[in-house]
Amino acid sequence: MSRADRGAALPLWPLYAMFGAMPLWWVLGGLQLFWPLFGLLLAVVLVARGRISLPAGSALWLVLLALVLVSVTRLDRASGLFMFSLRLGFLATAFVVYLYVYNAGRDGAPWQRLFEPLCLFWLGMVALGWIGVFKPTFALTTPVEMLLPDTMTGNRGIRALVHSHATEYNPSGRNPYYRTAAPYPYTNNWGTGFAVLVPCVVAYLSSVRTGALRVAVLISLPFALVPAFLTLNRGMFIGLGAGLLYLGLRALLRGDVRLIASIGAVGALAWVATLVIPVGDLIANRVENTDSTRDRADLYVQTVQAVRQSPLLGYGGPRLADTTHAAEPLGTQGQVWLLMYGHGIPALLVFIAFFLMMVWRTAAAVSPPGRWLSVIPVIALVMTPFYGFTDINLSVMFFGIGLALAAIDGPVNREPALKSPVPATSA
Repeated sequence: MSRADRGAALPLWPLYAMFGAMPLWWVLGGLQLFWPLFGLLLAVVLVARGRISLPAGSALWLVLLALVLVSVTRLDRASGLFMFSLRLGFLATAFVVYLYVYNAGRDGAPWQRLFEPLCLFWLGMVALGWIGVFKPTFALTTPVEMLLPDTMTGNRGIRALVHSHATEYNPSGRNPYYRTAAPYPYTNNWGTGFAVLVPCVVAYLSSVRTGALRVAVLISLPFALVPAFLTLNRGMFIGLGAGLLYLGLRALLRGDVRLIASIGAVGALAWVATLVIPVGDLIANRVENTDSTRDRADLYVQTVQAVRQSPLLGYGGPRLADTTHAAEPLGTQGQVWLLMYGHGIPALLVFIAFFLMMVWRTAAAVSPPGRWLSVIPVIALVMTPFYGFTDINLSVMFFGIGLALAAIDGPVNREPALKSPVPATSA
């Protein structure tokens, strides 16, 4: 289908406003709450343009949304409706981002411009991460927090979303660990974002050769390792390591020397950083002096026991349980547990099936940037038992996957139909 047949090209400014202006929304305290509203904006622009192409996995994700929506009947109190709606909004927004990026790529949007909002998001995340390095106790009472009623900000979960802070730490500890968090409410969110954005950044650097943004992104990559290591996120290292292993094995099978070299460069950069930051010792010390592993295990056991009582629809979302050693509710500390406990086993199976399909579809990529983007669903699957990402990170993942599939199905960077054809760059 030609661009003329598809109608007007999708504008990219909504993606810039959503992803590129992320630090502004964080300062205002509305990053999490505004996110579904940006998804609504993208949906309106898509519908107004018309002729929406559905990428692979769309039917599966729509089934997931339906299952999550039905699980609202399992909420035990009306006060849980706000957080349920927000989680549903994150799931729906990620899908709209997927559609938008995919269709913009199919329309022939320049690869570099389509990629830029995600790179700006990365630069913002790294910059805010460094606030935690220089000023770990920094916190900000935001305008959104001041506008919300006390009945909402009194809720620990809601306050974490609107009260901007640089790190996550225990203020009562004698020797607290200041773990990078900004622009996220929790340090595990930062680790998840870092793990899925590194392949995106390398994909951009391997496909865009000039420009000020490329220079900024290239410089930011080694600087990002400092706040990343200070998260002390074991799941982040496991997920990113698994993704690089997957990519490396594919490169070896194909004899792709260029891709192997880029993987080696990323690994060497991380190794050099460990010479400056004793990340191994920090993680070992944290494990010895905290009960996080035992707390997680206890939480997981009780979550599985509870799911047996409501396996089809779950409980509508996490619930507090006083019998755990940890202070976290059942259905937290991992995407697997959130979906299984909150929305039922069928929802979890559909979610996993979607990402497995994405692994299979993106494996068709043939260029270095496309192969780097193909790592995203692998990392997501590996991290599902450890970290939850029904948040803005899900949209980040879908942005990268949408880029990969647009390039595979498109390809991207093709010339408009009215111009003379030139060789296209495909991922």
